[in-house]
Amino acid sequence: MKKQPLISVIIPCYNEVKTIGVVINKINQLKKLKTQIIVIDDCSTDGSLYFIKKNFINKIDKLIIHKKNLGKGAAIKSAVKYVKGDVVIIQDADLEYYPQDYYKLIKPIINLDYKVVYGSRVLNKKRYYNKNFISLFRIFANHILTITSNIINKQNITDAHTCYKVFHKSVFKNLNPIENDFSFCPEVTTKISNKNISIYEVPIRYKGREFSQGKKISYKDAIKAIYVLFKYKFFK
Repeated sequence: MKKQPLISVIIPCYNEVKTIGVVINKINQLKKLKTQIIVIDDCSTDGSLYFIKKNFINKIDKLIIHKKNLGKGAAIKSAVKYVKGDVVIIQDADLEYYPQDYYKLIKPIINLDYKVVYGSRVLNKKRYYNKNFISLFRIFANHILTITSNIINKQNITDAHTCYKVFHKSVFKNLNPIENDFSFCPEVTTKISNKNISIYEVPIRYKGREFSQGKKISYKDAIKAIYVLFKYKFFK
């Protein structure tokens, strides 16, 4: 893929009224990128939907509304049929990740013909916990989950549970995700392994946040992630 691609950005949003507008603006400010922005409001209760409708409806390409809170994976599933882009990026609605990293994330797909790229929060970084992750527990949990994923899937990636998962449209359209919650991540990583598709990693910036700031993923999600890895490797 050598031509300038259309980038479909899928943004699941649940109670992110303080940050969703900033994220949308950051994407729209990216120069020399053609983007399709798809926002899915997952039944927010903090005014996110009203805020988006009032201030950003003309700055996005599609707004999908869930009448019930279904989870991140469900939000991504709802967006699949509306994706028009050559490349698909998953973007959280908080400010933990930096849309300016899109340039480096899409480059391996455009120039090197890779089909899947993950943005790694730890690749080529030393003592990343000082400024990226919010606790030693999260460092440990992410490390253990990534090692477990690598063993089961026979991969060698450094950050299996990064938000920034980037797909060529041919791969994304054939993932057929099932999981509704954060288990979308281990599900798709395992399905990519099952298809014998290589994952290319690039280092990205990251600034973790606390539960008090709206962080939603918990230790229960970590436990389920391991179950999902086994589920899609051995039982599907």
